[in-house]
Amino acid sequence: MIYIIIGFFSLIAIVYFVQEKFIFKPEKLSKDFEFKYDAPFRELFFDVEPGVRINGLHFYVKDPMGLILYFHGNSRSIKGWGKYARDFYRYRYDVVLVDYRGFGKSTGKRSEKKMLDDMQFVYQTLAKEYTEHHMIVYGRSIGSGFAAKVASENMPRYLILDAPYYNFTKVVERFLPFLPVRFVLRYHLQTNKWIRYVNCHTYILHGTRDKLIPIKHSEDLQKINPNKITLIRIEGGKHNNLPSFPEYHNFIRDILKY
Repeated sequence: MIYIIIGFFSLIAIVYFVQEKFIFKPEKLSKDFEFKYDAPFRELFFDVEPGVRINGLHFYVKDPMGLILYFHGNSRSIKGWGKYARDFYRYRYDVVLVDYRGFGKSTGKRSEKKMLDDMQFVYQTLAKEYTEHHMIVYGRSIGSGFAAKVASENMPRYLILDAPYYNFTKVVERFLPFLPVRFVLRYHLQTNKWIRYVNCHTYILHGTRDKLIPIKHSEDLQKINPNKITLIRIEGGKHNNLPSFPEYHNFIRDILKY
């Protein structure tokens, strides 16, 4: 029995110290890496604090209707996520994508609070150039938590969540039901808490066949404030393929042109 107890607590310790390797799958880029896209863009740097620099890409159009601030998922870097900017700039919106600490060219030691503070800094910096009424915050997968937090502390025009989670603890509990996840996990990302304080309308897009983050997460989020949260179900959609569905692009078009 003593060996089982020792083994259990050893497993808890391992999960606590190595969890970032499972949560984040960053692609790191050299400082001199040159981005290349077939649309006008410029590289951005946000100097959050000494030693911490957040890298971003700004895709721009002539006479933009507004700005989409895009928080990407838990893998790769803006080098790969940049291709999704065309889903928005074709509707005459500027798009800014940023990398979290340790992703791409972004620097700094990660923690939930620090990462949330970084994204707030980015938003506030951009709000000096764009009026908030013309800013839309978009969060994809793990980025949905950051998007909800930023929207809860500011006044953007809309919040759009793509395959979001109710909170990150519930995501991990599905895969580690035998561990006291809420005490071991260092990233809780409580979308359900923050979305209550979002004043703008929220649109949620979620695939009905998403096995990583089941659509029930979005259904439960909508129940928090059904008058201000619209859930758009993408029939047959999975976690990583919503842009392959015409319905996804139709809804994006309708949202941005409304």
